[in-house]
Amino acid sequence: MGHPEEVQEGISPYSVDAEASPATSQDQLIVKPLKSWKGYIWDTWELPKDQRWLLFKVDGFVLTFASIGYFLKNLDLYNVNNAFLSGMEEDLSMYGNQLVTSTSIYTVGYVIGQIPSNLLLTRVSPRWVIPSLEVGFGIATMCTAAVKSYRALYALRFLVGLFESGFYPGIHYLLGSWYTPQEIGKRAMIFWLAGSIGQLFSGFLQAAAYTNLSGIGGLAGWRWLFIIDGIITIPLAILGFAFFPNLPQGGKRTWWTTEAEHVLSIKRMQAIGRAGKQPWSRAKAKRIFFSWHTYFLPMLYVIWNNGGPQPAMGYWLKSFDKKPAPLPGVTFTVPQINDLPLTTTGIFIVMAFVWGWLSDGPCRGARWPFIYFGAVLTLIFTVLMRQLPLYEHIYQRKVVYWLSQIGFGAGPLILSWVNEICSGDTEKRALLVAAGNDLAYVVQAVAPNFVWKTTDFPAAIKGYNWSIVLQVLLSEFSRAWSSSGKY
Repeated sequence: MGHPEEVQEGISPYSVDAEASPATSQDQLIVKPLKSWKGYIWDTWELPKDQRWLLFKVDGFVLTFASIGYFLKNLDLYNVNNAFLSGMEEDLSMYGNQLVTSTSIYTVGYVIGQIPSNLLLTRVSPRWVIPSLEVGFGIATMCTAAVKSYRALYALRFLVGLFESGFYPGIHYLLGSWYTPQEIGKRAMIFWLAGSIGQLFSGFLQAAAYTNLSGIGGLAGWRWLFIIDGIITIPLAILGFAFFPNLPQGGKRTWWTTEAEHVLSIKRMQAIGRAGKQPWSRAKAKRIFFSWHTYFLPMLYVIWNNGGPQPAMGYWLKSFDKKPAPLPGVTFTVPQINDLPLTTTGIFIVMAFVWGWLSDGPCRGARWPFIYFGAVLTLIFTVLMRQLPLYEHIYQRKVVYWLSQIGFGAGPLILSWVNEICSGDTEKRALLVAAGNDLAYVVQAVAPNFVWKTTDFPAAIKGYNWSIVLQVLLSEFSRAWSSSGKY
């Protein structure tokens, strides 16, 4: 069996971490820059047959599992918001800020587990860690259908967040352990966008549940959302135990790779300076603590994650039903309240995938331009949503809501950037990928209680002011970084 130590270490021009090992000319031939239009469309079309077949299997097992899993995570997350708009508010007496509080409690659980889970992946195979978390997530999600009070909802949202915590940063770490810089951006974007498709599907599912399942088995339609989500999750977790891979440099071949493919996967990572497991030491801890990576890269992700405006279109549509009516004669049904905001997600999905494709291909792995221009676009639409009158020019405001997310696609590229910059130290890479997402959610656990209060919607002036400030910071940081000429 091919072990990491049996393959000569090397690094190609793709590597950006100064701690990585020097390259050998033999290893540099393994990962070549894209040259043809076919490679720009999809990188494997330009690879040798052995790499093409290897990546076909990795895409099939890793990317498919990750995408379905993240789809289900976001289905659950947005099911809570859609359930709130479709009867949960009344059934659980959530008439104050209980929805925001439930989100904050979920975030606390999510924050607690991320860094330990990601560091665990450097010592225990992802094949066992991630599917185990999936089982817990599925059970906690299904139990949400039985809650009788918002306090019970709080407890289950904490458990859902805890079991979900290792999934998103863990998958990004895993992608960085299998894919090169000309491959990872698109796949990180596909993985992330699967979550947005979950958001998109949640609206349709809520509308269908409200129409077709409400009252079945004595359960309200919104409760069926969580039952369906859990029923789908458990079989996925079981499949994960069978098909999810080990890390290439973890020393143990995944059963669906041949010996030659296992060695090739190790060489591909060594050719870009992507290091394998190393022992912790005082010197390693000191290097990580004093590295600029440790502070700048997580901060960039924190600003991006918290800078986007919260979805407000559903609250705006529901506000037309208040008494006295803000605009007499204009109302929206429950299915419309759930369905109309989905256009925002659909437009965003298309735009974000284009960004990932451009970043890997024609832009040759550049990440910062998409951070900068995304911040500028998000800033423009945030100002428009803040300034436009709520109940005048109704169609024009709908269009602004629908286009408001077109600049919010930089997140997966930031984490891909972390994977690339920290290639030479797998523990540091796992730590910073998790730290960026973890700290982002620490802020997210606190900030909404002050700037995105449920009772402030649909106007949400404080929230939009918060987003404007963070988008300015994000654009300035990315512009300054590009001007410095560093990585």
